[in-house]
This record gives sequence, structure tokens and C-alpha cells, in this order.
Amino acid sequence: MAEVSNELIYGVLEAIQGRPANIEDRLSAVEMRIDALAEQTRALTISHNATNTDVANLYRMFGTIDHRLARIERRLDIIEEPVK
Repeated sequence: MAEVSNELIYGVLEAIQGRPANIEDRLSAVEMRIDALAEQTRALTISHNATNTDVANLYRMFGTIDHRLARIERRLDIIEEPVK
């Protein structure tokens, strides 16, 4: 078995001491990536909500147009029997 000297112990302790700094650097990089993903998620949520609003507005407009068209057909007496 190799003889354990103070230099050997000091070398091992130096190697161990560098690991937390490496872990902290990597953790900081992971936190930045998570923050970027959170920001992208917020942007997608805003875009999704805007799309839902646009679709709701289109449904409302089509409903209004459909109502007006039915009124015009009734006034012109050109209503056909509904398809069954």
C-alpha cells in the first residue's frame, strides 16, 4: 500500500475543493436556461391567449353575419327549407 503523505492529502483536498465551484458554475448555467424557458413559456401563453381572443372575435363576427344574412333572407322571402 502506498504511503500516505501530507502532500498526497493536500492534493486530494485541492481537487475536492475545486468541485463545488464547478458545481456552482453549472448550477448557474442551469438557472439561466430555466429562466429563459420560463420567459419563452410566458411568451407562448400570451400568444395563445391572443389567438383564443382572435378566434372568439371571429366566431362573434360570423354569428353577427349569419344573423344579418338570415334577416335579409327573411325580408326577401328567399328562405329555403333547412337541410335535415
